[in-house]
Amino acid sequence: MFSITQEFTKDLYMTKITLFGAATALMLQLSAPSFAADQVTVDRAEYEQLKAAVEMMLQERAQTKADAKETHELATAAKKSADEANAFAEAAVEAAESSLSSTLNKVTLGGYGEVHYNNLQAKDSANDVEESDIHRFVLFAGYEYTDTIRFYSEFEIEHGVAGEGKNGEVEIEQAYIEWDFAENSSALAGVFLLPIGIMNETHEPNTFYGVERNNVEKMIIPSTWWESGVMVSHHTDAGLKIEVAAHSGLKLPESGSKMYAVRYGRQKASEADTHELAYTAAVTYTGIAGLEIGAAINYQEDVTQVKNDGREEALLWVAHAIYNNGPFGLRALYAEWDIDGDVAKAANMDKQDGYYIEPSYMATEKLGFFGRYEDVRAGRGADRFDQVSLGFNYWLHPQVVLKFNWEERKHELSADKATRDYDGYNLGVGWSF
Repeated sequence: MFSITQEFTKDLYMTKITLFGAATALMLQLSAPSFAADQVTVDRAEYEQLKAAVEMMLQERAQTKADAKETHELATAAKKSADEANAFAEAAVEAAESSLSSTLNKVTLGGYGEVHYNNLQAKDSANDVEESDIHRFVLFAGYEYTDTIRFYSEFEIEHGVAGEGKNGEVEIEQAYIEWDFAENSSALAGVFLLPIGIMNETHEPNTFYGVERNNVEKMIIPSTWWESGVMVSHHTDAGLKIEVAAHSGLKLPESGSKMYAVRYGRQKASEADTHELAYTAAVTYTGIAGLEIGAAINYQEDVTQVKNDGREEALLWVAHAIYNNGPFGLRALYAEWDIDGDVAKAANMDKQDGYYIEPSYMATEKLGFFGRYEDVRAGRGADRFDQVSLGFNYWLHPQVVLKFNWEERKHELSADKATRDYDGYNLGVGWSF
């Protein structure tokens, strides 16, 4: 295919040939003696017409060339504009992707859950437990605003179904802002777990032995225990961590069988009666490889939020130790409540305490065995017992665990011995992500 320049050159060449032929024929005619004057005149007129036609054709070709040049320039400009538009679009996409990636990098998602099967046979069959349960399903969500300011939350559904007449609950266990206001120092404000004991802050199912959580940290501490308030913490490079918090307090039931049960005094930051505040201080040391030791104190200005009801100030103190040496592990914890007030003392409920000791052995990288002895003296007669548990965990993955344990419970009070003493086994599966 010829270009416009080639076509124009060809046409101009053909035009020159035509003019040369026409001029030659005219000269021959003029040189012939037989031609008449009017014939010559007619031939010159034709020549002028032909010349005019050629000039017009040349003008048209020139215009065509000019139009082609303009078209080429327009096409070049259009291509440049298209390239610029593509570059702009690519830059916009890259900016959007970068912004999305930056946002996602600031978001933290996670969670955990566990499903249990309990088969416990009591002295009185009315107290048997034979059930399966999705005990809890929890989702974590966090967001990092800056390197020093972040948000963290924990949303939980217990026992699968929540609502009126249902077994389950929907709970916000954590929702707080954390601010690193100085090197190695931070502050929390919102709803958070109190730094008490071993399991209150770390209780994902793949982090502990046994299908159910131990009873000392369930009934005495009582885990899982969260409050609304503020907390300041500081840690050193030597492995020492100090935490101090001011927060909402417990509200023990004023009547009924649960009136001395600390676990039922948790308000869970739900329109919590804050007539009196509570305070927590904790110290943890991890400066020796494989060893963690800690202690915590919780002070309640009024454990029922009701003045002069015979159950006034209360003090909880807790000490714990965790030791791991190769495949061998050991956990131990002691917790004690001292409740002031004439009514509490008269009911012999002014002191509630408990301890457990739990040795363990990792037979392989995935299979671990444990034993646990618990001594619990909590606020209700049914919550005063000794319990022995034996079992194993099998980790399919560090965050996915299968569990089995056998347990036997023997109560302190005679009435409970005859009806509530039991033995049996539990099966469970748990995960975190």
